Amino acid sequence: MSSRRSRQSSSGGSMRITDDQIIQLISKLQQLLPGTRIQRSNKASASKVLQETCSYVRSLHREIDDLSDRLSQLLSTIDADSPEASIIRSLIM
Repeated sequence: MSSRRSRQSSSGGSMRITDDQIIQLISKLQQLLPGTRIQRSNKASASKVLQETCSYVRSLHREIDDLSDRLSQLLSTIDADSPEASIIRSLIM
């Protein structure tokens, strides 16, 4: 097993991740991805699953940034004491 698969536990001891554990983790990760990019019925390579995961996380970050910008714009256009502002505050807190 390669040294890059070896991990140090928090107690300082050595903990090895087996190939089977890696396969299981990749499979679980693949299940979390939207089905449009990787067909769940097909076995995808670990590399492909990790690439798609990174792409998906980046898209989620972009979506969060966009929603944050839209919320900021909305909040800048309404009165801070209005019922609408109160509703928005209750949703984000």
